[in-house]
This record gives sequence, structure tokens and C-alpha cells, in this order.
Amino acid sequence: MFRNVAELVELAVSKNKKISEIMIEQEITVTGRSRQEIIAQMDRNLTVMEEAVERGIKGVTSHSGLTGGDAVLLQKYIEKGNFLSGETILDAVSKAVATNEVNAAMGTICATPTAGSAGVVPGTLFAVKRKLNPTREQMVSFLFTSGAFGFVVANNAFISGAAGGCQAEVGSAAGMAAAAIVEMAGGSPEQCADAMAITLKNMLGLVCDPVAGLVEVPCVKRNAMGAANAMVAADMALAGIKSRIPCDEVIDAMYKIGQSMPTALRETGQGGLAATPTGRLLAAKIFGIPLNEQ
Repeated sequence: MFRNVAELVELAVSKNKKISEIMIEQEITVTGRSRQEIIAQMDRNLTVMEEAVERGIKGVTSHSGLTGGDAVLLQKYIEKGNFLSGETILDAVSKAVATNEVNAAMGTICATPTAGSAGVVPGTLFAVKRKLNPTREQMVSFLFTSGAFGFVVANNAFISGAAGGCQAEVGSAAGMAAAAIVEMAGGSPEQCADAMAITLKNMLGLVCDPVAGLVEVPCVKRNAMGAANAMVAADMALAGIKSRIPCDEVIDAMYKIGQSMPTALRETGQGGLAATPTGRLLAAKIFGIPLNEQ
């Protein structure tokens, strides 16, 4: 039904339907499953996300010891009331971190679009939930909207760090979340596309350089900043600010940047932060490999 963002927006506008509804209709056509089955599956995904956020907020620690407890620190900081950023943004950040800390601790998460970027969509969703008070149905729709944009990215560029760097993972996730936030807040399909474009173009070139080859450092904190990026971009789009570069062209630019990115910066753990003295020391400590053998 749609291959790119322009076609997605055109369908939504011409049919006078939300992007989430267009995505549901496409799933029905492609999979042959009933509307009830498709929505029920997404509702189960929502439950997994909710449980991961709740577990992470209570505090978890990864087996490597590299990550854990930061979501708790952020929640305590918010409770003090003397924060500098907005409360909703910080809540989104903390819940994004919570989800990725659960992933690092070998807990169950929902890949959105990948495990390494799984914190952004649920983090923002459960933060704006406190602001917008959506129904369960609207929360499920949020996931279909984010999925529609993720579908476009996956089929026109890439969503894996190994293929295109972290811009393809956290960048895509942040764009997906921004678009979904806009729709939930009452924005138009065009504004959803602008939010996605604004978000992604401000994360272009982001490399994937996991310390010790683990999806922990800097992955967890990149999800945090992806969530913050998505929140701000959504507000910008809702304010009427447009992306001067169309969303599909931003996605294409991300694809071309990823293609030209060195292998050392695409999830191999050979460059970037992973190659710093501290990054190498951490890898040696975790795996017991002498530095001269790395």
C-alpha cells in the first residue's frame, strides 16, 4: 500500500485516516490476519514494554556490571523537583534507560526496531501517557504509527547498527517515536513526517561503537538522548515547524551515510568509544583478554 513516507502521508490524508490506521490496514493486507489478531499482537507487545519499564525503574544491573541503576537515579532526581529540563522529557529519558537496562540484564523487551534501540519508543510512550492520558487503544495506535515509519526505514535504508551505524538504530527509533507522539497529541500526518525528519536528520552520522562488543555502553545513554530528541522534535512539528528536507530524502541520506561509514564504526567494537583506552580496559576486564591481544 505504501513504500515511502510520502505515500504513507498521501494515503492518510486522502482517506482521512490516521497513519496508525493505514498501518493496520497494510498489516491486514500483507499478513492475511484479521484486524483483531493484529491489534491483539500489538497489545501484547505493549504489555511487554510496560513490564520492562516497570522492572527497569525499580533497578536492574547487567551481568557485565557496565550498566544498571541509572533509571532509578533519574526518577529520584525528578522527584526532587529541581531539574533543569522538562519533567516529561526527563521521564521519557528515564524510561528509555529503564528499558535498555532491562535488555542489558537479559530481560524481556520488545525490539523497536532493534533490541539496542528498544528504549526510545516505550520510553516516550509511557512518559507522554502521563501528559495526554491516552486510552489503551490509543497507546496501541502509537505503536502502529511508530511501526509505519519503521517499516519505511527498514525497506528503504536499514535499521541495524552493523549495516548503518547507530543512526540506523537509535536514530530510526527516535524518528519513529517522534512521529507517534505527534499523532497521539493530535497532529496531522504531515506533522508526523516532519517530526520524523527533524529527529533523524539531527542524528545522522551517529556511529555504532559498543564497548566490549556489548549492547550497553554507550547504547543505553544513546537511547536516553534519542528519547529526548524525539520529544523536542515532536514539539517542534506540533508548533508548525517543518523540515526543509523531506522525510524520504532524510532517510535516503541516512542510508548513503551508513554505506560510507567505516566497518570499525558499525557495531564491530573496533572503533570509536570501544577503541578508547578505557573502552579497551573494560573489555579486557570483562572477558579477561590482555590488551595486547585485543
